[in-house]
Amino acid sequence: MKSVETDRAPMPRGHYAQATVHQGVVYVAGQLPIDPAHPERPPGDIRSQTEQVLDNLSAILQAAGSDLGCLLQVTIYVTDLDLWGEVNAVYAARLGAHRPARAVVPVAALHRGFKVEIQATAAVRSG
Repeated sequence: MKSVETDRAPMPRGHYAQATVHQGVVYVAGQLPIDPAHPERPPGDIRSQTEQVLDNLSAILQAAGSDLGCLLQVTIYVTDLDLWGEVNAVYAARLGAHRPARAVVPVAALHRGFKVEIQATAAVRSG
């Protein structure tokens, strides 16, 4: 097992790794829309929050030897299902034709008033 850490995504503030790689699979911890260059910046609208979460996820996957095209399973936590259309539009634009297995989980609240969090599992790139 190997822990993954990159300064291109928010550093963990608790006892966990950004991701763990084991036997060719990358397990990414839930990512919030925190800009690692400006961690205290307040959250923007749901589209910008979703973009930032996907940027964070992509950076961690790259550090682990993977990318968004290798996603196997994604869990998206959203605080308001009325926002789902916008989240899904940003997600679909970023992933293109790739369609990993996915679950959407409504939650009452997320840290610091964020509206979206994404946790994922991906394969390590082959070759």
